[in-house]
Amino acid sequence: MRDEDDSKATFYTCSCFTTDNIFLEDYKLHVSFVSEQQFRLDYQTLLGRLGCVTEQQFEDVLGKISQEVERRRCLALTSAERAAVIKGVYQPLHPHIYHLQESYLAPKFRQVVDYCRSSSASDEGLSDLLEEEAAPRVYRFPVFTRGFCEELVEELEHFENSSAPKGRPNTMNNYGILLNELGFDEGFITPLREQYLRPLTSLLYPDCGGRCLDSHKAFVVKYDMNEDLDLSYHYDNAEVTLNVSLGREFTEGNLYFGDMRQVPLSDTECSEVEHQVTEGLLHRGQHMHGALPISSGQRWNLIIWMRASQERNKLCPMCDRRPVLVEGEGFADGFTKHSAPLLNAICALT
Repeated sequence: MRDEDDSKATFYTCSCFTTDNIFLEDYKLHVSFVSEQQFRLDYQTLLGRLGCVTEQQFEDVLGKISQEVERRRCLALTSAERAAVIKGVYQPLHPHIYHLQESYLAPKFRQVVDYCRSSSASDEGLSDLLEEEAAPRVYRFPVFTRGFCEELVEELEHFENSSAPKGRPNTMNNYGILLNELGFDEGFITPLREQYLRPLTSLLYPDCGGRCLDSHKAFVVKYDMNEDLDLSYHYDNAEVTLNVSLGREFTEGNLYFGDMRQVPLSDTECSEVEHQVTEGLLHRGQHMHGALPISSGQRWNLIIWMRASQERNKLCPMCDRRPVLVEGEGFADGFTKHSAPLLNAICALT
């Protein structure tokens, strides 16, 4: 069941979505684009140092940016259209997994959540149940059973091989599936966030919205020897992120974490974190991280970007400005016109 306040809210994107954080895969660079003049002034010299040395190469970059900006401008409409087509033509392989059952969750995860829900829950008590990784405030724990992970991957592969339309998750992942378009949001991801993850994030991340997470974006990404192998260093458009390794068989491909995005890269030392099938890594969205390349096999990961409008309404995490709101579909990018009633008063202090 959804929280009543969440279900009534209208969510928005920030206008920076069409201008900022455009990823140029060939140069592993995030850029902003307002006009060609601005872009040349800001990036032509840097791109030259990265190998973009001819005018034709620069024109190719401009062409890719133009395509990405247009994709973002039309995203809400095209995503809604895809979801409608998928609902009409796609026959799920495992219909039961679209609705969260507690039996899908790992016993250790249920134990941790039960503790977080208890009246005696504390940071100290939770630290006895969860082990913090070498990267600060990054936690690794089993989330799902192996059987559920296998069924979910089978469902994702069945969808991938179908004729239904598909949208990529973001500019950094070329292979993956948007779970809201596939129909997982209402019956699976929303109750997972509200009933199981928020009790945990309330204790672990009260300073960055963990107690008032009211929306999300959920998607899966796929790494394969013939497709995407890795993921460049980045931060997420989220207050808190859960990244679950679903399978299949693969080698290497661990995640690595640096510091928060405000810390210069020259002052950062990265820590590698092992990521095994069924396990989730929980971390702050603004914590810089990446994925090392797999060396064999195929890997599927479930990513849930959890958002707190109470936090992001004050400052957009992608442009560091007060958000200029543009109405979107569904949860959009988690902004609201008015701060939602607090789920816990401590959120007002962050």
